[in-house]
Amino acid sequence: MNYLENKTISCGSKVLDLNTPVVMGILNLTPDSFFDGGSYATDEELLNKTATMISDGAAIIDIGAVSTRPGAIVLSAKEEIERLLKPLKLLRRSFPEIIISIDTFRKSVADAAISEGSDIINDISGGMLDSEMIQFMCSQSAAYVLMHMQGTPESMQQNPYYDDVVNEVDSFFKRQLNPFTDANKNNIILDPGFGFGKTVDHNYKLLDALSLFSSYSYPLLAGVSRKSMINRVLGTKPPEALNGTTIINTIALMKGANILRVHDVKPAMEAIKLVNQFRHSN
Repeated sequence: MNYLENKTISCGSKVLDLNTPVVMGILNLTPDSFFDGGSYATDEELLNKTATMISDGAAIIDIGAVSTRPGAIVLSAKEEIERLLKPLKLLRRSFPEIIISIDTFRKSVADAAISEGSDIINDISGGMLDSEMIQFMCSQSAAYVLMHMQGTPESMQQNPYYDDVVNEVDSFFKRQLNPFTDANKNNIILDPGFGFGKTVDHNYKLLDALSLFSSYSYPLLAGVSRKSMINRVLGTKPPEALNGTTIINTIALMKGANILRVHDVKPAMEAIKLVNQFRHSN
């Protein structure tokens, strides 16, 4: 399904309508995520949080079983799968119509997740941390989020450097998209990777240039929720960063973002509605 023709993207057996931007709600299964680690330890907590995000307007639920915060120690693939599969099965059974995204950079985890009904694989490394990931995804009907990251979660914030961050992210997208183009797979989502191997200035340069990446004719995802690009400017901590998140999300929408990945669904939906009203009135 060609995104350019009708502003939709196939996600496995489901279709995501992007004629209006949508929200991807974050559901962390990890005990050590930077904002909400350990918040959803029971089935009831998982179901309640997911139901609330869907009720607030989320079109996608993004499940992560490994923390990728700066300095995070990465679990083994076996541990990641063990942490992921039971909650994934529960949510797939409980919310059959919702689009489920799995936040992983491992082919083996992606394979297990797709087998249990996930519709999107959200790869923070854009295929750089597992050499089998891209070829595997070329053969799958699930959509693929191709994100840019410099380094690894353990090292990415240790003095990130670019000659030109926008050009280097652009070159990365061109290179990593080639196998998908060759395989005629077009259900790709691009994410410049705010906060993943970038300084504050790098993040804001990418935010300003976000619309440039629409030239690839793929949907754009912005994931800025409660991140250091907000906190370092405002002197806040993640629990205090909702207002800053909404402001940056609004800028991202004005710059062409199609998907907002957030911890707080309702404020993001309000930003979308207000930006849409602004556009339709001018």
